[in-house]
Parts: sequence; C-alpha cells; structure tokens
Amino acid sequence: MNKNFVIDNIKDFHLPHVLECGQCFHYARVDMNINEGEYEYDIVAKGRTLHIKEEPDTEGVRLIFYNTEKWEYDSVWKDYFDLDRDYGVIKNEIIESDPRLEEIIYVNNGIRILNQDFFETLISFIISQNKQIPQIKQVVRNLSAELGTKFDVTMIDRLSSEFDAFFPTAEQLYNASEDDIRKSKCGFRAPYIKDAATKVYTGQITEQMLSEMNTQDARELLMTIHGVGEKVANCVLLFGLGRRDAFPVDVWMKRICEYLYYDEVDTPKSIIEADAAKRFGKYAGYAQQYLFMYGQKHKIGIKR
Repeated sequence: MNKNFVIDNIKDFHLPHVLECGQCFHYARVDMNINEGEYEYDIVAKGRTLHIKEEPDTEGVRLIFYNTEKWEYDSVWKDYFDLDRDYGVIKNEIIESDPRLEEIIYVNNGIRILNQDFFETLISFIISQNKQIPQIKQVVRNLSAELGTKFDVTMIDRLSSEFDAFFPTAEQLYNASEDDIRKSKCGFRAPYIKDAATKVYTGQITEQMLSEMNTQDARELLMTIHGVGEKVANCVLLFGLGRRDAFPVDVWMKRICEYLYYDEVDTPKSIIEADAAKRFGKYAGYAQQYLFMYGQKHKIGIKR
C-alpha cells in the first residue's frame, strides 16, 4: 500500500507519554538512529497493526501513520488515541481542582487516555498484578503468539518488530486450557484469565451490559471475576470502557494521595476513591495519571 496518513500540529500529545504510562502493553518502541524529538512505535490494537512516528511541529507534533489510509484512521486510530478530545480543557479543570499539579501537568503534557478493546484491557490488567511493565508486555506478547490469530501479510508488513499475532479473543481463551494459558508465563493468573474468558464468552459479562450500568455497579460486576479486585476493575473501567471518572488506587496511588490530601495518615482506598470523585469529578481518571507522575517526581512512598 505504502500510503501514509499525516496529521500536523497536534497539541497535548506525546507518544512516549501515551504508550509508556502503563495503560497499554501490546506495543514496541522501534526508533533507531532517529533524530532528536522523533519517536517510532509498533502497535497492535483493535484488530489492526500500526507503525507510527512522532515528529516535532510548529505548534505541537506531527503524527505519521505508516501504510494507513484515511478511512482506517477515521474508523480506528482517531478514537484509539482520543484525538477528538480537548485535553487543554481537562488540564485546566484539574489544575483548578489542585494547583499543585500544574507543574507536573506541564512536564507531562502529552498524556492521553487510550480507548482500548474491553476484553484485551481486562486480561492485560489481570496479568499486571505484581508485575512490572516489561514483564506484562512479554506475557501479552506470549499469550498472543501462543493463542491469538496470526497476522496476514498486510498486517506483518507494517511492523518493524517481532509481533506476529493479535491478542486472543474471549473465544480463543475460553477454548484454551489453563496449561495452554500458562505457557505465556502468566503464572498464578492462568485460572483468573480462564474465568474472565469464560464469563465474557458465555455472556455472563458483556461490554454492552457494563456500558448500561453506572460506574459502581459495573465495578462490582467486574469484581465477580476471580482475581479482579477494585484496582483492576477500575483500570478496566478507565482504560477499556471509557469511564473517565474511575480512579484506580494501588499501593503507590494510596501513598501519593495520603501525602497530598491526608497528612500522611493511613486512609482506606474507598475514602480516597470517593474523595477523588468529589475533587476531580468526571476528570478523576485523568487526574490519577498526573498524580502518579507527581508521586514519581517527588519519590513519594519510597524509603530513603
């Protein structure tokens, strides 16, 4: 095909901030011998593959979608990267809610929350428990290679990396044995993955069902899956179901919020979540990303 789709002067966007903040895992950074300020990645998502490059531009960045026609950008990648949303408005609202986040928002101004596939997000965050991002990415790659649908030649030719298959569907994981799933090196999470696939494939839990519920009810339904607690459920709501009010709280987010809002007093996660909803409202999920960056910069919760 060799047709590239290009968008100029995109504001509030930076590929490393978007892809490497822990919200997605089926990607590889592939920029080699590249100019300063340029970044290239391979991405597998939404039943497609993509090689994408970011370059500096006069009022933002230029994105080059390699071997991509306009129809594919319009139907897949524009929504995936959330490119129709005005993040300037979101940032201003968060800063108004907590001015201490202004500097960290300025430094990490390119974060966007992706609109990902629900089932892949569910399984990815089940995998994520007690694992670092490189390990999660490897398990996702292994699971795809072992049990997912192999790329056809048009999808392979787009990529520079060694990806060769899409993430498995609920049906493919439902039909796989726990031993098959364990080959991905997911460890103790294999029965959790199997239970999630079973509940989704048999219709006990569906994306439509969840979309018709309020956030609390959807969270509780997700938590009926073995191995899915509040944090994983909130990640699925935020990254896989578009619930931008969801506020995942893990041990690090708990410490960050205790430092900022509770005088470093031990505070239940339920109270932290409820207060975040009051403080940030419909932008709580975005605020969570910046709070995490704030904690990293100031080494909150790290023993010195």
